[in-house]
Amino acid sequence: MDVLAKLLVLQEKIATDTQLAEVGVTPGMLRWKLKRGDWQRVLPRVVAAFSGALTRRQQFIAAGLYAGARAQIAGLSALEIHGFRYLPRESAIDVLVPHERRLRRVPRVRLHRTDRLDPTEWPYAGCVRVCSPARAVVDAMRTGHDSRTIRGVVAEGIQRAITTIPDLRRELEFAQRNGTAVLRAVVDEVADGVRSAPEADLRRLTKQSLILPAISWNPQLMDAAGDDLPTPDGYLEEAALAVEVDSREFHFSTDGWEATLRHHNLLAAAGILVLRFTPKQIREAPHSVLAEIERAFIVRLAARAGAHCKIRVISTLP
Repeated sequence: MDVLAKLLVLQEKIATDTQLAEVGVTPGMLRWKLKRGDWQRVLPRVVAAFSGALTRRQQFIAAGLYAGARAQIAGLSALEIHGFRYLPRESAIDVLVPHERRLRRVPRVRLHRTDRLDPTEWPYAGCVRVCSPARAVVDAMRTGHDSRTIRGVVAEGIQRAITTIPDLRRELEFAQRNGTAVLRAVVDEVADGVRSAPEADLRRLTKQSLILPAISWNPQLMDAAGDDLPTPDGYLEEAALAVEVDSREFHFSTDGWEATLRHHNLLAAAGILVLRFTPKQIREAPHSVLAEIERAFIVRLAARAGAHCKIRVISTLP
């Protein structure tokens, strides 16, 4: 394989004019390839060695190469690379560049000049760099998004082990405080065990109650025999009462539905009453949801259900 072919394989057929010149492509050859339509210019000084549309991955590579050696793909674009599923989708690619670097602004690439590049950057596609998940979350979610969107992104990052609460808090320490109040509050919520926007809505709702004690969110439970139990969304230990957000998202497949049934059955078999609410119920009929939880709590407390079950809360998951 010659050096040109190797370069194009390594960089998925995306290269800069300088890289092409270094492997023997003369200016005349480059002009000829572009004129014939064999290759195409996708950004200033960046060429795709094929005709047709670029894949999203190739778009990331092109943006990173255009921005230069120290540039880092950032924000929502970096979150997309890291595999976050539930994001506001934007076609433009966010890129951090050193503050002293001057580049012409171009369509489809948003350049952000900074004095603080991410020291924990990740390599991407062998030729460009991407911000760490924690830096990407903070940069992407600090402004321009509502609390539900922010909560969904943070919860997904923690739930799927893409990032961690300590990493997010460390990144927030370095970030300017302007615009980060909601994000900081959401990180604290998720650290307390809240894992989704509907859970956060349920948490705020139950805090309004004059009857309910503090709820343990996503707690680790153990039965009287010392065996681990499934983790409910919320748990009231005094009444052995669990509250669950029952989202359709996890029930599209037979496996997901059966897993949910096993989860609830194991809790019920241990003597725990499980109340299930949909996100729509929590959002549109919050007073009814709260009243139902309060009634169940009072009845269970009177029956000393918590004492009879002997279920222990070992910890609330971070």
